[in-house]
Amino acid sequence: MVRLFQDFTESNDPYGEHDFGSLEHGSHKIFFKIDYYNKDQRSGSEDPSDPDQTSRVMTIMLANEY
Repeated sequence: MVRLFQDFTESNDPYGEHDFGSLEHGSHKIFFKIDYYNKDQRSGSEDPSDPDQTSRVMTIMLANEY
């Protein structure tokens, strides 16, 4: 469901980055978030669009765990 998620709107994706989503599966609300780190994963990437200097980390969690 996360891989196929495309319900991005101005309200949930104001910068057009497609790096956060919220969906439901059965009775569970699920959040996912993609963060962009530099290669040593100690700070943010200076250019998230450049895969040579960026590591992407996806977090998937139940909304009630937030």
